[in-house]
Amino acid sequence: MDNQAEVREFLTSRRAKITPEQAGLPSSSRRRVPGLRRSEVAALADMSVEYYSKLERGNLAGASPAVLEAVARALTLDDAERAHLLNLAHVADGSDALTRPWRRTPQWKVHRSLQWVLDAVTAGPAFVRNGRMDLLATNQLARAFYDDVYAAPHSQANLARFNFLDPASRRFYPDWDLAADVAVSILRTEAGRNPHDKGLHDLVGELSTRSDDFRTRWGAHNVRHHGTGTKRFHHHAVGELTLAYEGLEMAAEPGLTLTIYTAEPGSPAEEGLRLLASWAATREDSAHTQQPQTR
Repeated sequence: MDNQAEVREFLTSRRAKITPEQAGLPSSSRRRVPGLRRSEVAALADMSVEYYSKLERGNLAGASPAVLEAVARALTLDDAERAHLLNLAHVADGSDALTRPWRRTPQWKVHRSLQWVLDAVTAGPAFVRNGRMDLLATNQLARAFYDDVYAAPHSQANLARFNFLDPASRRFYPDWDLAADVAVSILRTEAGRNPHDKGLHDLVGELSTRSDDFRTRWGAHNVRHHGTGTKRFHHHAVGELTLAYEGLEMAAEPGLTLTIYTAEPGSPAEEGLRLLASWAATREDSAHTQQPQTR
């Protein structure tokens, strides 16, 4: 992806989101731009307008950590946005081009011990995904939980593709707009972290071409850390589930995240997960029964 364009659009979009009141500046009805002016950001960051304008044009190469922190502070960036700005600066400096050349990521295979860990989680869905939102490994409950995703061949076990291209996602995610926002922010974060991932380029290109909802959200340049929270789902076999999740970055596999969903003890969702486990086991037993016997 064009680093200068990414920097320019990211900084411009962040500047447009801040009102003068939020920045502690006087407001005026005669303002012609949304958010802050470049001169106001420059003043807040304690740098010249010319230098800030150079940064916002996409020229982050050589910007010191102190300069980047001043910009982040002036634009009131959150932790995910700060990390994204640092990733963009890292790419602009050129070191990223040496360590992460443009290539398609090789096929990843789950090692046995990781699968054992996933299988040991029996009370909730547990799975491993990458920054492109590909489902790479699951326990039995996660495989059943994402039955709609696996049932659609065109989704290729990718949560973003399912979210934007499969009508079933509108049922599976009762809060569809929120799920869509989260999916795009995860992809945008990954684009800053790993800009030379050919698979990510292909996915973004496909979704931008086929989904207006995706294209609009992609242009917003929102990023986020997706570590913990609560989500609502509607599974076709067991109904509505409100689940808490924890996402854990895998130290042994940089770029991959282990996510576990769980229900509040004693809640209807906990009973729903028990029903889902029973449904999954019954379906698996049926599949084994239908397999042809060999002599």
